[in-house]
Amino acid sequence: MFKIRLLILLLISIYIFACTKKNLNHQSQKYSVAYIGGELDGLILKNILTENLKAFSIYDSSSNYSIQSSVTHSLNLYITNIDNTSDRQNITSTLSTKIIDKRNDCTLYEKSNSVSQFYIFASSDKFLSNQKAEKKIKKDNTEVLVRKLINNLNEVETVCVN
Repeated sequence: MFKIRLLILLLISIYIFACTKKNLNHQSQKYSVAYIGGELDGLILKNILTENLKAFSIYDSSSNYSIQSSVTHSLNLYITNIDNTSDRQNITSTLSTKIIDKRNDCTLYEKSNSVSQFYIFASSDKFLSNQKAEKKIKKDNTEVLVRKLINNLNEVETVCVN
């Protein structure tokens, strides 16, 4: 009786794992990364995007599908209370992405995503903690936006939008 229960549980677990398997890219499209401007922010974006594409085995530098993207960061100051003791800096990052079919010279996908974070900052620009927090938040936001892009690549059709 004990062996039968174990076999039933084994079959159920195999069935559950088989149902949860998801193909990451059912069309097996591979993408290349086009030139990304923007100095340091652009370099960070290109490195993160290339590494994530390689991790999912959908990167090919000679692919006909090219990802063109740019990242922008905007800063806003928030004063949260009456006595001005807790100033916060909000950083909003926006990733604009366009996937181009180089063979047909048309756009396959075009979308912008945004994400924001804030940090409490010291009142002087001389503190290094402000600069480090800003740099880290920009990098984290870029990583989150690239992950969102990678998740949306399954929805890209090979039919031109325009």
